[in-house]
Amino acid sequence: MQRLDQRGRKWLAFGKANPGLLAGFVLLLPFLLFALLPDVFASHDPIKTSIRELYTPPNAEHFFGTDELGRDVYSRVVHGARISLASAALIIGIACVIGLVLGTIAGYWGGWSDRVIMTLVDLVLAFPSLILALAVSAALGPGLRSAIIAAAAVWWPVYARLLRGITLQLSEMEFVTAARALGATAPTIIRRHILPNAIYAVIVRISIDLGLAVLLLASLSFIGLGASAPTPEWGAMVAWGRLYFLTEWWIGGFPALAITLVVVAITMLGDGLNDLRTIR
Repeated sequence: MQRLDQRGRKWLAFGKANPGLLAGFVLLLPFLLFALLPDVFASHDPIKTSIRELYTPPNAEHFFGTDELGRDVYSRVVHGARISLASAALIIGIACVIGLVLGTIAGYWGGWSDRVIMTLVDLVLAFPSLILALAVSAALGPGLRSAIIAAAAVWWPVYARLLRGITLQLSEMEFVTAARALGATAPTIIRRHILPNAIYAVIVRISIDLGLAVLLLASLSFIGLGASAPTPEWGAMVAWGRLYFLTEWWIGGFPALAITLVVVAITMLGDGLNDLRTIR
């Protein structure tokens, strides 16, 4: 009991010191549960249609109402959490891996590899990210897979630039110089000394970018370059709901609210983690 009381005090002190981080986690938690256990929280089949229940307003049976095909909007929002969050995580994961490898190479070895990689980074960053993602997605064809590839293709330079800067800074430090003097190889130095010291900055950046990835994916789906029907993806649901917004607002209103809450929650988490890094 005493240990539980001590843990409770620690968590309370942590929450008081980091209210934004705690609020972001609490706000994001329901959507994480939806993504992990959609069948547990959904009340209906998300793709099952019902002619008898078209455009039903929110009620006790259909919490968020039904859409133009009689599908339960609440269940579609719940199942959409898995698609949106998993896709955003995949986008950032791919971008992070590519950026980590190229950024580390550019920062550690320098020379012509640095010039080539950073020139490519500058070329990608010269284009507005949404426009470039639209072009890549349109070239690959509509679909969730194309949207994920397109988003990752415009995101990796951010991580490449971040890792290059961190690698340049760490490469000049005494513990790396000492490791070189002791005969450690470059892969060993990168694995044991550079990446472990860069990981916290990368995690903070990931926590900030996840919300933006959700928003970018929803934007691609909104214009028809992301998930296709009948997949319950939030951006596609908002796209269909906009046609009925003045009369059946709930069709697109609740998916739009879900996107907003998730982006705000992830942004608060990212800011909280960044504050923790500053404190450290």
